Amino acid sequence: MRISLTWVVGLVFGLVLASCAAAPAIAPVASTAAGSDVAGPVRIVPEYRLGPADKVRVNVFGEEALTGEFTVGNSGKVSLPLIGEVQAEGLTIAELQEAIAEALRQGYINEPRVNAEVLNYRPFYILGEVNTPGEYPYTANLTVLNAVATAGGFTYRADTRRVYIRRADSAGEQAYPLTTNTQVAPGDTIRIGERFF
Repeated sequence: MRISLTWVVGLVFGLVLASCAAAPAIAPVASTAAGSDVAGPVRIVPEYRLGPADKVRVNVFGEEALTGEFTVGNSGKVSLPLIGEVQAEGLTIAELQEAIAEALRQGYINEPRVNAEVLNYRPFYILGEVNTPGEYPYTANLTVLNAVATAGGFTYRADTRRVYIRRADSAGEQAYPLTTNTQVAPGDTIRIGERFF
């Protein structure tokens, strides 16, 4: 018996269609990233501004006596040799450099070259559902998950989807999705809430 090629192709095509119809639909894979199902603003940490308890190193090139490490006092000022107190609170590090250079130009040095850097930032505070709440030293590029790890990790009751952060210069806290990218700024108070079962 001779079987035509057209008949064989038709049979194979029919079998393929039947198997496709019987196959279960593939559902899209849901994201499992922490905080992915919690809507909220993305936290953007602005350029750092100095405040009390920050420790800075100031280097005036060619003037060894004016170079050293200084702490921003409760008044918001740093006390420097020769020029006395300079306002630091609320300034970026670049603005502090310019303020010191301007003070030195007032009858002390013609063209001062000033470099400043932050040595120790204000600490951050973490409360709520972490194993060791308290005050911790800030490190550059700190995220909420790093802060939680520093505080001994989450308790079993912790809501790992959102975090509440109060800035040092703010009276209220703001809720953010708790993701690997949620940033912490020096002086922040972080609160990890309790989840609802």
